[in-house]
Amino acid sequence: MSESFDRVRVLWPDHLGLARGKYVPASLADKGTHHCTGTWSLGYDRGMTPGTVGSYWDEGLPDFDATYDMSDLRPSWEEGTRVVVADVERHGVPFSVSPRTALHKAIADWRTQGYEPYVGMEFEAYVFTPDGQGGWKPMETPGAFVYGTGPSVDPHGLIDAIWAACAMADVPLESVNSEYDSPQFEFTLRYTNALRSADDGFLFKVLAREVAHRFGLLLSFMGKPMSDRGGSGLHFNFSFRNDEQENVINDAAKPDGLSDLAMHSVGGLLAHHQALAGLCAPTVNAYKRLRPASLSGYWANWGYDHRGATIRIPNERGAAARLEHRLSDGGAVVHTSMAAVLQAALLGAKSETNPGPAESGNGLDTIDATVGVPPTLSAALDALEADEELVAAVGSDLVAQHVAVKRAEWERYLSATTDWELREYLPFL
Repeated sequence: MSESFDRVRVLWPDHLGLARGKYVPASLADKGTHHCTGTWSLGYDRGMTPGTVGSYWDEGLPDFDATYDMSDLRPSWEEGTRVVVADVERHGVPFSVSPRTALHKAIADWRTQGYEPYVGMEFEAYVFTPDGQGGWKPMETPGAFVYGTGPSVDPHGLIDAIWAACAMADVPLESVNSEYDSPQFEFTLRYTNALRSADDGFLFKVLAREVAHRFGLLLSFMGKPMSDRGGSGLHFNFSFRNDEQENVINDAAKPDGLSDLAMHSVGGLLAHHQALAGLCAPTVNAYKRLRPASLSGYWANWGYDHRGATIRIPNERGAAARLEHRLSDGGAVVHTSMAAVLQAALLGAKSETNPGPAESGNGLDTIDATVGVPPTLSAALDALEADEELVAAVGSDLVAQHVAVKRAEWERYLSATTDWELREYLPFL
């Protein structure tokens, strides 16, 4: 990071996963930035939910602070700029509704058990082009196919540009390929410690969308942007290391090579499956992706290298052994959903929860699992609030803030007249 820079882009993840922040001159960057607490009451529509935890609604919407160490500045994909993912505080105390605060807590809680969590992520996203009427349509790629690369799947060179921007910004993109449906892509980020991994994923989404914007394209991580094509997931691949840097998911003495800690972690994820949906699938749209036979993380099940299971355990063992959690989609807040997954796994580890047998059905027309995610965002929020153990682990203030804003989002959805309703009923009623 020897190149000179004129400004710092201070970013922090909010409760919607949006990258809030400010640009500040390099000469003033060590002072941090200040922001209005009312931000924590906002929905996607910019409406404010009164009384939201963290908004200090009755105190005049005062400031909170984005804080960081200058040594945390990272290269940016913008010339003459450094970027930093900040913590947020008020009066020197970590802000309890912050997604990054929740992840710090999850990491600290695992450290009390003697383990350090490591995570790698897979993002799926669709590319859209302007439709000429102020909206968007899927990018046309008639020669596309799954696991495709090059111009046949990327006629605009968007993936090349994202790859170059990631290299410039030290965001560790490990692989890219086209997905089953067109024009969908999968982006895999390299495995690292949990906080760095979440920061990488958070910045990657910002970077990738901004690069697409320069091309006049829209890159969407929305869970189910088109009803006639597959959904887009966010998969967490994670393991834990002890003080000797050994991967404790692995146990060569066991017939399947997996430790008791691994299986108890799986048990915890299954026990809290329905509540996890409230944080890992936090939009109305997410539940159009989460359906049976969709290979999406709908079922509370696990399996060996099984894409019909929410918790897939890939074949690698030794240092590469890991658990893959497949419930989240790109609408999830990266730091929050990672924290929730780690906390559910920890609850299982502490209570030595038995995950039960591995899924033996194919996940499409045969299935062993009987418990799925709740059918709607509203029902998932009910399940989240009812799971007091998970709420306490993730953070009660964060969950209360999240639920309040998401309940308002659900009410807006219920009151909205949709295009489907107009197409279905308007000609006849």
